[in-house]
Amino acid sequence: MARTDRYANPSEGGPADDTTSPRRTTLSPLARAATMLVAFAGMVAFGVVLARLTLEPSAASEALTHSNFKPGDSIRDYLGQPAFRDTVKQIGGNILLGVPFGLLLPVLLPRTRGLVRVAVATAVTMVLVELAQGAFVTGRTFDIDDVILNTTGALLGYLVLGRRLGRAVHPRRRHWWHRFTRRGTAGA
Repeated sequence: MARTDRYANPSEGGPADDTTSPRRTTLSPLARAATMLVAFAGMVAFGVVLARLTLEPSAASEALTHSNFKPGDSIRDYLGQPAFRDTVKQIGGNILLGVPFGLLLPVLLPRTRGLVRVAVATAVTMVLVELAQGAFVTGRTFDIDDVILNTTGALLGYLVLGRRLGRAVHPRRRHWWHRFTRRGTAGA
């Protein structure tokens, strides 16, 4: 059952007037637990897919690989390819690879809610993946553009749905200083 009394007006002892305060609904504890369990399973599945896509050796492409530390170089190379399908596969694939971070991080870790926090968490994770690729995997190298595209995907996922999911599962808490903001008082 959804609760809607989050923004109760403490001075009147009842719920805030709907015309002065947005009406928020939160999930019941059972629904929150189920949502977090599904998000955790999704993150584990995403981790497996990420490892398979990025950490499998590729001996065939060993001679073709080179590290890229200049932002935009690989993206320019992708856009300069004659085959549009390969461009979409490279750029779109890297963007799609970041979307689960933007969707699942705010649900699993409420402290990662926020555009900057999602971007930083995704960038740090993807830099670690890229470093592991370059150091330990045959035929794979570090590419800063992959980090940029993955982070872009995470930001898109967060803006489209992750923000709402995070707020539904972990609503904002009422802090002690909120009693001084006079939110929802009629005739103020």
